Amino acid sequence: MSDDSVRSIQTRLFLLLLRAFITVVLLILVIVFALTTYFLSTPTRFNPPERIPIVSRLETFYLARGSWQGVRVIIPVGESREWENATLVGPDGRILLDRGEADSPLVGSPYVPGSDNRVVPLLIKGQSVGTLVLSDTFVPRQLNSTLGLLAPVGLISIFLAVLTIIIGILLVRRMVYPLAEVIAAARAVAGGDLSTRVPVSGPDDLRALSDSFNHMAASLEQNDRERRDMLADIAHELRTPLTVMRGRLEGIVDGIYPSNAEHITPALEETYLLERLVEDLRLLTLAESRQLHFEKSQVDLNELARHVIDLFQAEAEDRKISLSVQTAAADAVALLDSQRTEQVVGNLLANALRYTPEAGRVWVTVEKEAGSVVLIVSDSGPGVPEEDLPRIFNRFWRAEKSRSRASGGAGLGLAIARQLVEAQNGRISARNLPEGGLQVRCEFPVE
Repeated sequence: MSDDSVRSIQTRLFLLLLRAFITVVLLILVIVFALTTYFLSTPTRFNPPERIPIVSRLETFYLARGSWQGVRVIIPVGESREWENATLVGPDGRILLDRGEADSPLVGSPYVPGSDNRVVPLLIKGQSVGTLVLSDTFVPRQLNSTLGLLAPVGLISIFLAVLTIIIGILLVRRMVYPLAEVIAAARAVAGGDLSTRVPVSGPDDLRALSDSFNHMAASLEQNDRERRDMLADIAHELRTPLTVMRGRLEGIVDGIYPSNAEHITPALEETYLLERLVEDLRLLTLAESRQLHFEKSQVDLNELARHVIDLFQAEAEDRKISLSVQTAAADAVALLDSQRTEQVVGNLLANALRYTPEAGRVWVTVEKEAGSVVLIVSDSGPGVPEEDLPRIFNRFWRAEKSRSRASGGAGLGLAIARQLVEAQNGRISARNLPEGGLQVRCEFPVE
């Protein structure tokens, strides 16, 4: 994740935020200006430009005098500009004031309506006492009034906009920069750099986002590493039997070995090994993808444990290992797939026998706890280093780091056991016994 990429994203986010602020400010100004202009330009008796000051003065004058005689006095000297586009017409239709002048030649003559004029009635107690005629040039005066009204609104809006931008700039480091770090890191991960991490900073939500991203990247990196290791392990596990088979068969073809049972049997045994390995991989893949079918029924773990022990009894006797079952619960029934559960116990026993020394002991315990049935396989072997305990259920893990098969299998037995247990809503765990040896605990819920 390069610094240039982070800075580029930060710049784009900042400009986007700035454009949003400016757009909001301009939109507010346009809306306020349009609404103000509309209401000020609509002819109503409550319209301020039409009622104040001209209309209100005229109506007040008439109310006080009872007539329009001497109406010129309401126009102060030097302030006739306000009346330049206004004509006062009496109730009889004759002009009383022409553009603020009482001595105009048009005063006293009938008013001739124009197409571009606007008439505002002058009312006293609901009765018309005259009209005020405004020419179309009066609109700029309304515009000036509008602008005059908008001036403080605009200044306040601009002040608030500047204040918002300043606050936004101050918050950029707290909001935009951490977000830019996450975006740049996401691009780096998408490009294949799974080691990318982002610093956890900013508000709680962004800290949670950064932390979640780091966990996701770590998980992806671990999965990728496990995938590579699994491919390497599979290649190694397949190479050994294939090498043996090739050597035997080439020797027979070249005439080095005679084609008899003594030399063909080792190659055949390797094919059995390959078949078992492929079947284990297929089973593990189906279990991990939750595509493995289970035929569940009420299974008594006491009987199941005794049955599996009988299958391994001969192997245990050959190695002078004591193999027994201890049933602490008379009723240890759970809803399980008997074949898959038997496979779990078989894998655990095979693993225990493999690492238990001669004259050692392996025993199975069945217990019942609140809401669950527990099956425990223990041995008196050397156990597992504490740092390796979390990994014993991983694919192709073996206690011996060498790849020799002298004392280890393919390393799939415990991985398959975990998948089969968890697929039946159970839990599996392992620990070292205080007196030595490994103990694997399988807990199945009683439904």
